[in-house]
Formats: sequence, structure tokens, C-alpha cells
Amino acid sequence: MDVYLPIANLSVNGFVIIVLGFGTGILSGLFGVGGGFLTTPLLIFYGIPPTVAAASAATQVTGASVSGVLAHSRRKGVDYRMGGVLVGGGIIGAMFGALLFRALQSLGQIDVVINILYVLMLGTIGSLMMREALGVLLPGRIGKSEQPRKRRHHPLVASLPYRWRFYSSGLYISPLAPMLLGVVVGILTMLMGVGGGFLLVPAMLYLLGMSGNVVVGTSLFQILFVTMVTTMTHALTTKAVDIVLAGLLLVGSVLGAQFGTQIALKARPEILRLLLAGLVLLIAVRMLWGLGVQPDEIYTVSPL
Repeated sequence: MDVYLPIANLSVNGFVIIVLGFGTGILSGLFGVGGGFLTTPLLIFYGIPPTVAAASAATQVTGASVSGVLAHSRRKGVDYRMGGVLVGGGIIGAMFGALLFRALQSLGQIDVVINILYVLMLGTIGSLMMREALGVLLPGRIGKSEQPRKRRHHPLVASLPYRWRFYSSGLYISPLAPMLLGVVVGILTMLMGVGGGFLLVPAMLYLLGMSGNVVVGTSLFQILFVTMVTTMTHALTTKAVDIVLAGLLLVGSVLGAQFGTQIALKARPEILRLLLAGLVLLIAVRMLWGLGVQPDEIYTVSPL
């Protein structure tokens, strides 16, 4: 089933793109993340230009996050005040990321930067996830299993001024901390097409000290609006959003999210994290290898 992508300017197998979206949708249902941190590199492997892959993946994450926010909202699992601060910071970050994206694009370095960022990000995340999963499954070999510490925000967060009460999260902290976190996630969303849940969830738990029952829902709330702004910014500035590609990804991700939710109810979370860590590290190694080898087609730009 060949489908022409007008922005990417190439034909692809539509079924393969839907299956790819289905896989990232499963991750969304399993772990509460948008799945964009794997969608973009997988699209690049398939031959989609990195700029189009990043912009279109952000569009797909927007659609995939809607159902998640609605589900968590029904069970009061979203801190809307915290989410609003994160969204505000994310929009600022997305605007700054757009300027950075255009600057790197004009220099002809955006594809290389996207690949390098993904190698660093996926390598770090995969290593941490692998260590955590093995620490639970093999406590005698990895080291003694630590008792979970009492939830508490980071001392740097506690030192910031102008504190607000976030009742749903059980916090009394400065809004500057979640706003700065939102800015970082907004920049990554703009440059890499990721939702940011892989960064937001642990940061909200271990830096902000949020209550665990609202972390995933609040993360998806922020992802929804920031990726929406990112998509609009890409469409108006970089012109890199391929709506056909995003639509195929969205069809697969909506189906995959439902399937992933069912798996999460039955499988051991440690096994799932170990499998995801292995997949993330494998993709990081593949992208690192791609940065070092000579491409199949070499282009040079020389004056006439």
C-alpha cells in the first residue's frame, strides 16, 4: 500500500507507518509516555528526513495524548494548576526551540543535531532504565535493593521564592521550578518531536516531589498542549509537518494505546521496563552507527 508523502517528497508503505504508530501507541498505553522519543528515530531509519520526522511525530503525539488526558481526568489524576504552569513554560521553550531549529536549519546542521541529541538522550535513558529494571529483577547481583525514600522535592526547588500551593499534587513550592522544567521539555519537543513524558515523569517525581497518582495525567496534559503549539509552529515556520504521515501514525497509535493498556494490566512492570530499555539502547547504538558510516548517497554543494 504505497502512499505519497507530499512534504517528505517520497512514497512509503502506509501499512508499515501504521504498524510503527501501533508500536509507539503500545508504549503510550504501557508507560504513560507519548512514544515520540522512539517514533522519530524509527521514521529516520525508514528513510524519512529527520526534520519531517521530528515535526510529524509531534503532531502524532498530540493526537495520542488526548485520550490519555481524558481517562486520567475522569479519575481526578490531573493537577490542572501544575499542568498550566508546565504548559506555560513549555510554550516559551517551544518558541525558543523554533528559533534554534530555524538557525540550525539555515546552517544545514539540523539533521546532524537531531541525530546526536537522540543518541545522547536514548543512551542515557536506556542505561538508567536497564539499571533500574535489573536492580529489581536481580537484587543480589546489582546491589541491595534500596527501600523507597519518602517523597520530597529537591533542595534547589525548596529554595526558590514565590511559593504556590498545588493541592492535587500535595506541594507548596515555587512555580518557577515546574516552569523551567516546562521550558526544557518545550525545547526538546520542538527540536526532536518528542512529547517529553520520558523526562517529565521522573522529574516531577524526584525533583518536584509530586504525588504519584497525578504524575502521568499531568504529564500528558502538558504534552497535549505543548505538542499542539509545536505542531502549529512547525507548520507556520519550518513547513516540515507532513499531515499524511502524521495521520497514518495516529491511526496506528490510537489502536496501539488500547492494546498497551491491556498488556499493562497483566505483565510485570519490571519485565516491561527491561524490554523497553533494551529497545531504546538498540536504537541509540543504531543511530550512533549511522552517524559514523559513509552514507549511500553523497551530495556536495559547490558554486557554479
